Amino acid sequence: MTFWTHHRRDNLVGYLFVAPALLGGLAFVLVPLALVGWYSLNEWNVLGGTFEFVGAENYERLLADERLRDSLVATAWFAVGLVVLNLSLALLLAVLLNQELRGTTLFRTLFFSPVLVSLVAWTLVWQLMLQPEGSVNGLLGAFGVDGPNWLRGESTAMVAVIVVQVVKNVGLNMVLFLAALQGVPTPLYEAAELDGAGAWTRFRRITIPLISPTILLTSIITIVGSLQVFAQIAVLTQGGPGTSTTVLVYYLYQQAFQFHHVGYGAAISVLLFAIVAALTLAQWRMRRKWVLDET
Repeated sequence: MTFWTHHRRDNLVGYLFVAPALLGGLAFVLVPLALVGWYSLNEWNVLGGTFEFVGAENYERLLADERLRDSLVATAWFAVGLVVLNLSLALLLAVLLNQELRGTTLFRTLFFSPVLVSLVAWTLVWQLMLQPEGSVNGLLGAFGVDGPNWLRGESTAMVAVIVVQVVKNVGLNMVLFLAALQGVPTPLYEAAELDGAGAWTRFRRITIPLISPTILLTSIITIVGSLQVFAQIAVLTQGGPGTSTTVLVYYLYQQAFQFHHVGYGAAISVLLFAIVAALTLAQWRMRRKWVLDET
């Protein structure tokens, strides 16, 4: 009996096709996750060359670390500000640019172009613009407004970082919303208009439900991205002034790579993973209550 039957050859071809993705996921996702979990149970001093098993001590330290609490608060402020501004502005732009007006293609390109710019280059340019003598304060001065030191004020640093990130990535969500809006059947709007529904009612009763799957997608992407912010903080504020912009990932970087507490940094990364997983799962469970055709 022939060993290489058609069925076995088909299975082998399928395994060969999925092997690169499986091996990549194993090498770059599962193995690093396992190593981070192991490192979090040890105290690894890279400079001292010591690697000592400490069990749950790093996790006990998490509970007593006041700076960690400050970083969680800063992360929450950043995440809320970014998600609210990004999603609302992206949806507004998508609705405006979904109109059949002259010049919409140009504006779509302009709003999306920052997404293609290098993150570090974008942040460096904004760092110069937000200096006390930068172009932002120069523009405000033209209207008689004395602009603050955006990146060194405790009440303005976080706002500045959020705005920089919103302007950078709002175009991505705008394009996703725009694609969803173009998939809404026009006859539904026409029928609602004939029944006397106003613009706001049509938007609330027709547009929002039909694009709710895209709203779910963009909210998950934006929330996960907001919890992983690092480069903007490192370039613009270095976590300051004080700890007002020391978000969780930047605090992790400080512990692991500046203070060389690799084990404690790994414990913080486990905490971050748990927060991201919990929020994503919560959104996925809640989708049944407001996303169309989800049961």
